[in-house]
Amino acid sequence: MTDLNTDLNTDPNSQPGAGAPRTETHFGYRTVPLTEKQSLVDDVFHKVARRYDIMNDFMSGGLHRVWKDALVSKVRPPQGARPFELLDLAGGTGDVSFRVVKAGGAGTRATVADINAEMLAVGRERAEKRGLGDKVTFTEANAEALPFPDQSFDAVTIAFGIRNVPRIPLALTEMRRVLKPGGRAFVLEFSKVDVPLLDKIYEAYSFNVIPQLGKRVAGDAEPYQYLVESIRRFPNPDVFANMMREAGFSRVDFTRMTGGVVALHWGWRI
Repeated sequence: MTDLNTDLNTDPNSQPGAGAPRTETHFGYRTVPLTEKQSLVDDVFHKVARRYDIMNDFMSGGLHRVWKDALVSKVRPPQGARPFELLDLAGGTGDVSFRVVKAGGAGTRATVADINAEMLAVGRERAEKRGLGDKVTFTEANAEALPFPDQSFDAVTIAFGIRNVPRIPLALTEMRRVLKPGGRAFVLEFSKVDVPLLDKIYEAYSFNVIPQLGKRVAGDAEPYQYLVESIRRFPNPDVFANMMREAGFSRVDFTRMTGGVVALHWGWRI
């Protein structure tokens, strides 16, 4: 059986010299045609868009807020009027972007890019309600083929979204392409719990509690079953760090948080 924490299904396209491109990938624990994964993921987030942030609170016990604050502290948007452009990938509801522009000065702006129109609609509504419509913009875009010029952004973030991308190496390459020299990419993603006993508790909670919470709060357990399975399929931090290096990032590193429940990765475009 394939080790779910080191499985490179997240790299469905072969690299040069690696043979024929793969035509299948994973959607949770299911094997699906590579061309179908994006539509399946879109359907998941279409179902949960209106309850997504509420469910994040329920699923993480509010810890997702702490993890995102840690991400923002690493981004370190400048104070004052100095221009600073953030690209937040798969950030449809705007949560990370709102935090960054609030932490930064008058020159800080954010662009949210997401492939799911329903998630973007939720984000736009929230930006207007918070008076941030002039500082946060929303663009429907595929992380594997970003519609932005080279060297456009000072920082790129993606929080709990990279594991849903069918071709992660392409997304990482695109993230580096749109970064300015000296800019950094940050990837916040669920990881492998490395604390004895906590790993068993986390496993039981993930598969037995989270889907049922999804059913009660969001009215549908299936999307949350997929989200739990997709977490288990994601590579461990060392493997993912190597993927960032292969995409051209320099000074790649990561830190584990909450006993390894999540990991925050970063890399520079030098």
